[in-house]
Amino acid sequence: MAQAPTVLHFSGHQYLRHRLVLSILSGRPVRIDKIRSDDKNPGLRDYEVSLLRLLERVTNGTVIEISVTGTAILLKPGIIAGGSVTHDCPLSRSVGYFLEPVIMLAPFSKKPLQLTLRGITTDEHDLSVDIIRTVTLPHLQLFGVSDGLELRIKKRGSPPLGGGEVQFLCPIVKQVKTLNFVDPGKIKRIRGISHAVRVNPQFSNRMIEAARSVLNRYIPDIYLYSDVYKGEESGKSPGYALTLLAESTTGAMHCAEAMSKPGVPPEDIALLAARSLLAEIRRGGAVDRQHQTLVLMMMVLGSEDVGRCRMGEPTARTIQFLRDVKDAFGTAFKIAPADPSDPDSTDLIFSCYGVGYVNANRSLA
Repeated sequence: MAQAPTVLHFSGHQYLRHRLVLSILSGRPVRIDKIRSDDKNPGLRDYEVSLLRLLERVTNGTVIEISVTGTAILLKPGIIAGGSVTHDCPLSRSVGYFLEPVIMLAPFSKKPLQLTLRGITTDEHDLSVDIIRTVTLPHLQLFGVSDGLELRIKKRGSPPLGGGEVQFLCPIVKQVKTLNFVDPGKIKRIRGISHAVRVNPQFSNRMIEAARSVLNRYIPDIYLYSDVYKGEESGKSPGYALTLLAESTTGAMHCAEAMSKPGVPPEDIALLAARSLLAEIRRGGAVDRQHQTLVLMMMVLGSEDVGRCRMGEPTARTIQFLRDVKDAFGTAFKIAPADPSDPDSTDLIFSCYGVGYVNANRSLA
């Protein structure tokens, strides 16, 4: 009889997503308690329950127990099954909230994943589907997950009523490659997508003009694309947003976005996006803040070799993630300043020894 793996134990509602992912990948059950126990509305929120249901569908044999009050959960992971899954996301969070954890799991499933999510495609809290399509998926390609990896945006859905639909297709891999990405390079081009649904289509062009007014001072190679959705495809609510990404000579990407708020003209939204992109570039590193956890996760799962990556200052979420990874996989990162000779540089080199994770779920062809 194999020894039962020890249970990971966490408290609090924050970082729920990456803790569930770590549990499923490491095969160790996880118990999370004190979920908003002091709140006047205690327990799990609807989107967190929905995420648990989605993970239950994507995997096979996962057992999830939620306490009566909803303030504690126990998840016993099964195998990552993949296949064709459709899920309706609640309107309290966008589909980006649900896609992020699934993207970490999908390459290790038994069958290639075809996931259709319906709901809000862009909101202020999570990564929008544009960023996931243009930045998150290319980060996966660094690790050798590339053939047939795509995200199709079938319909846009702005808050509050949503009505969007995206389809995520992910191939399976046996093992991920070791990453060695220490040269952030120089920014060589800026790309962007602006979309406006159920409002004057001119808004899209106004955002592009305003963003150009800031970015043209820095670099000539700017291409901002206006994405047009008509009729049914534009969802149920009006809204517009601008997503920008800067790509460097070595393929490092930094992204930023801003979305419509009531009573704010499109020009101001575009200026906000352009300035946050410049702030993101200034933070440096080869990976931007929103993707630190994804890249570190894949480095931990890499083949038994030392992976290295250069990043800006870690966010609070990344720091907690590093602690949780140490609990789940026993992997610790060596973090050293990237440029000790330059006192102004905040860049760090993260290096770790991969656990050599092999996809055992893969059906043998």
